[in-house]
Amino acid sequence: MGVGKTTIGKNLAEKLNMPFIDTDLFIENRYRGKITDIFVEEGEEKFRRIEQKILQEIIHRWGNVVVSTGGGTPCFFHNMKLMNTSGITVYLKISTELLIERLINMKCVRPLIKDKSPEEIKCFVADNLVKREPFYSQASIIFSINKLTMDEIITKLILKI
Repeated sequence: MGVGKTTIGKNLAEKLNMPFIDTDLFIENRYRGKITDIFVEEGEEKFRRIEQKILQEIIHRWGNVVVSTGGGTPCFFHNMKLMNTSGITVYLKISTELLIERLINMKCVRPLIKDKSPEEIKCFVADNLVKREPFYSQASIIFSINKLTMDEIITKLILKI
């Protein structure tokens, strides 16, 4: 969450001349609502099932495509294993401090943090990184984006892929 998966994914797909799919936007179009609203109305469990269903559909329907998932997607229902067996996965790693700063500045559009204070966001990030790291660390490529420009990120990612 907040690392720049969508922006980086779009740029990478353009450079690779491949289609790009953001699972959050895919869900919003399919279910005709904002992720925040779907999350609140359906609850986290149902939302995570929707994510899984969409991820499976994308994998089975498209060939070579760059996909940006929600930050929690790899952590549920063996989604990380599914993604790893279906293609190259990339964990875009960022410093905790920079991530906290980004999330505080965009909290109104993030359902898991929209009602949290800056201090609560710091705790949320720390807790979630501890919980999610075992899943994220299973990615094919672990790539630190700290202090890199978009061009540097894309160039280095292409070399790693």
